[in-house]
Amino acid sequence: MREHPGEVAVQRRNGVAHDRGSSRTRPEVPEVAAAFLRRQRMIVLGAADDLGRPWAGVLTGPAGFATAEGDRTIVLRALPGAGDPLQGLFEAERDVGLLAIEPRTRRRMRVNGVAVRAGDTLVVRTEQVYANCPKYIQTREPTSTPGTPVVLGHGTSLGQRHTDLIAAADTFFIATRAEGLGADVSHRGGGPGFVRVTGPRSLEFPDYPGNNMYMTLGNLELDPAAGLLFPDWERGGTLQLTGRARVEWGARPVVRFELDAYAHREGTLPAGWTAPGYHRFNPAV
Repeated sequence: MREHPGEVAVQRRNGVAHDRGSSRTRPEVPEVAAAFLRRQRMIVLGAADDLGRPWAGVLTGPAGFATAEGDRTIVLRALPGAGDPLQGLFEAERDVGLLAIEPRTRRRMRVNGVAVRAGDTLVVRTEQVYANCPKYIQTREPTSTPGTPVVLGHGTSLGQRHTDLIAAADTFFIATRAEGLGADVSHRGGGPGFVRVTGPRSLEFPDYPGNNMYMTLGNLELDPAAGLLFPDWERGGTLQLTGRARVEWGARPVVRFELDAYAHREGTLPAGWTAPGYHRFNPAV
């Protein structure tokens, strides 16, 4: 795969040798990754809609609902449901990013490729498969199963319940894309309060040091469109945002996000989780 010019630009800006990044990943799913995937009950996915707006969403199911079939195919036995902005997007092949994350063990696996619906399943042809480090993942484990998804609302301006959820968040997910280079979805974590709501249509968060691949920031270098997903662990819901993000570079980069639209639902995640164990590397808020 050719080098990603956005990633290279960000690596150069930060004095990082561009010998890592999406161009160094492989498309095959190794057996250790396939075994990890079979254990998962939650998969985060990211894709852009027909307007080019990225959204991050979540699919859940019993262990085994996500499997590798062959070395370059992943099958998810679940589809985005009613009220999810990702619903209906995969009738034809579309760029997609997947994140299999196991908070209990702080393990995560990322997959980028293209996906298409086949009956009641989502079939993903993999193009990039790789693991990430456990930094900033808070440990927690579900104590229940998801309920029936209920739409709480759609809109273009955050209300109090949305700002309260974001202000208390220790975890969210971000979907990005770049024309001709695919889609991606990644994890972001920190202490509660690391995401700050700055207005009814704006928020900001620091970009903590990671693996220097800069896949998210590399996409934003080329296309500011981004989608955020905030889990509501207590109520078993998700708040999905789409908008535009820009990076302000400094000793610690800050990402400023401007909202275009949101979707708020419950019943998309288990409504019971063990208390979080915060990662020891979370910077002070």
